Amino acid sequence: MPGNGLWRTKSIEQSIADTDEPDTKLRKDLTAWDLTVFGVAVVIGAGIFTLTASTAGNLAGPSVSLSFVLAAIACALAALCYAEFASTVPVAGSAYTFSYATFGEFAAWIIGWDLVLEFAVGSAAVAKGWSAYLQTTLGLLGVDVKTEVGEGVKFDWGAVLLVAVLTVLLVIGTKLSSRVSAVITAVKVAVVLLVIVLGIGYIKAENYSPFIPPAAEGGSAGHTGIEQSLFSLLTGYSGSTYGVLGMLAAASIVFFAFIGFDVVATTAEETKNPQKAVPRGILGSLAIVTVLYVAVTLVITGMVPYTKLATQPDGTRATLASAFRDNGVDWAATVISVGALAGLTTVVMVLMLGQSRVLFAMSRDGLLPRGLAKTGSHGTPTRITIIIGVLVAIAAGFFPAGKLEEMVNVGTLFAFILVSAGVWVLRRTRPDLSRGFRVPLVPLVPILSILACLWLMLNLTALTWVRFIAWMALGVVVYFVYSRRNSVLGKTGHAAVHNEPVVKHGEEPGL
Repeated sequence: MPGNGLWRTKSIEQSIADTDEPDTKLRKDLTAWDLTVFGVAVVIGAGIFTLTASTAGNLAGPSVSLSFVLAAIACALAALCYAEFASTVPVAGSAYTFSYATFGEFAAWIIGWDLVLEFAVGSAAVAKGWSAYLQTTLGLLGVDVKTEVGEGVKFDWGAVLLVAVLTVLLVIGTKLSSRVSAVITAVKVAVVLLVIVLGIGYIKAENYSPFIPPAAEGGSAGHTGIEQSLFSLLTGYSGSTYGVLGMLAAASIVFFAFIGFDVVATTAEETKNPQKAVPRGILGSLAIVTVLYVAVTLVITGMVPYTKLATQPDGTRATLASAFRDNGVDWAATVISVGALAGLTTVVMVLMLGQSRVLFAMSRDGLLPRGLAKTGSHGTPTRITIIIGVLVAIAAGFFPAGKLEEMVNVGTLFAFILVSAGVWVLRRTRPDLSRGFRVPLVPLVPILSILACLWLMLNLTALTWVRFIAWMALGVVVYFVYSRRNSVLGKTGHAAVHNEPVVKHGEEPGL
């Protein structure tokens, strides 16, 4: 039933019918290959260039490769749920749209507001990282220039330049964005493969022993109060450096190197054959990056003793380049910096793409001003894309990244939990729907996904939770002041009932 008030749901049929509105119609240009490229483009970013080395040195030693495998398993559980939902409801908005169909309008608004946090903050933070790498790369090429200028209030022109160029690309069209993303992604994947192939020749077997280093004395907490993890705060347990517990703690950290595959689901409405292409894009991109991550960690921890990869007292973190410098291969540092620059470019672009599609779906439903959902001559939500570009440019240009990355993490995991639960709910409430992909072993897989995400959320700092709750509280205020009153579903009650014929869309189910 559509329901009333906070829990009114928008039927799957109505969500699909809305995609044919002339003024808000997105162009269907994307293929399974395009989606796989988007997934690889957004996941292979700063994580593989920095996180792999420092996490090995600080927490897990050579067993960091197992940490990546565990994180990939947890991520795959959520990916399976995303794949079923996106093949069943090929509509822009990802977790927002899925939640509207299962948990009701208020939950959908909450998850949409949460995704704003994930994508917008993530775009700004990564853009600042790109600017820092630009300065480093220019320096290596003999051009000494600062990308952040000014006294007191600093302006990061490098980050603003990147956001401006990417905004133009996204306005022109998703297909063009996909082609640019494919070229840049090919560059960074080539750099990653170079790291693996070149690094193999410098591997020393003794660096793998012990593969799981013995637990260090005294733990690794180092933080007190709300700066410590929520798990530590609740249990009084400070965690451990190295050992099996160190490997598990590392899995909680490196999980975030996989974040981004969910962006693929936001482009379902622009995909030619979403029932097949979206699951392939999600699962294919995840499989590719998992293989690359594990290979890189095995090479890096084999090249140098893990103790050399630990973060220095002055805060300097080890990177892939560190391992090559220790082996006298300085030229590789330049190549890796270029690869990191390319990697971060596509991360920002795909995050901005995901952000625009979520806000597009929310605007089309009236939860944000309807005029924002109007598509331009290129078949893209021009107004929303430009607004996002301006806001991300301001954030990246004038504000420090700080702890924003953790805010992205908590928002993403919260979305994963709702999507995983939603698959289970929709199986029970709408068993009649045509599903292009079906999660195996329901409800076991969704339950395992929820538990894995909850565990990872507990490993985030209590301060991150405080900030997250404050942001969500602001979202509740916006909903009751504006969104609830202007909801299209609330005004018209226009939602298909469950005994209507199921809309058949695309090709026959199956991968």
